[in-house]
Amino acid sequence: MDNKLSGKVALITGSGQGIGKEIALTLADAGADICISDVNIDLAKETSDLIKEKGVNSKAYKLDVSNSDLVEEVVKSVIADFGKIDILVNNAGVTRDGLILKMTEKDWDFVLDINLKGTFNCIKSVSKYMLKKRYGKIISISSIVGVRGNAGQANYSASKGGIIALTKTCAKELGSRNINVNAIAPGFIATKMTEFLDDNAKEKLTSNIPLKRLGEPSDIAKACLFLSSSDSDYITGQVLQVDGGIII
Repeated sequence: MDNKLSGKVALITGSGQGIGKEIALTLADAGADICISDVNIDLAKETSDLIKEKGVNSKAYKLDVSNSDLVEEVVKSVIADFGKIDILVNNAGVTRDGLILKMTEKDWDFVLDINLKGTFNCIKSVSKYMLKKRYGKIISISSIVGVRGNAGQANYSASKGGIIALTKTCAKELGSRNINVNAIAPGFIATKMTEFLDDNAKEKLTSNIPLKRLGEPSDIAKACLFLSSSDSDYITGQVLQVDGGIII
């Protein structure tokens, strides 16, 4: 444990598994108390228990980020339990891929409600407390498809592009109160979403990446640690592309 975040409290959405879980473990290793929130409370509790084994304070919360009332309730609970929120990581996200001519309104709304509206809900709720403390680090997980678009992902690309615009706007609104707002745009990361690809598909995918490999969840987590720490105190409104160089 390097104690870079000692004394800080971090709320991470969608952190029961995958990239969110890795971010939670990494911030815990840096000394932060960790609030795990996930729509799947069982996974959230499992991750929280792992963090407690590190000797760090942690608690799990069931949360659907698309529901603004639930977001308010959970944020109030975190404040009651931990006294503050120094770091917010908006990681919760879903996909419902399909070509735009075949995409249903239901699939469009589902992805935008969780990915973009959910990020808005969390920033709006948490920033009220950060403003009072005159301190905060807000990191939202976007995607390279939010930068360049991607066929078959109109809803996902729009949601992730919206997160980038939201990040820049919030950075301008909150900067005078010492609140840094940044985004991370992951490239292709080795998660359950890429496990189904066969060797040929993975080879074709990595051939377009200058570093010739998929990213790991730890690559995103380490970028998140940087943006959560004092090392990034003069950085705001930025999009850190962690993509192996696929967008150059």
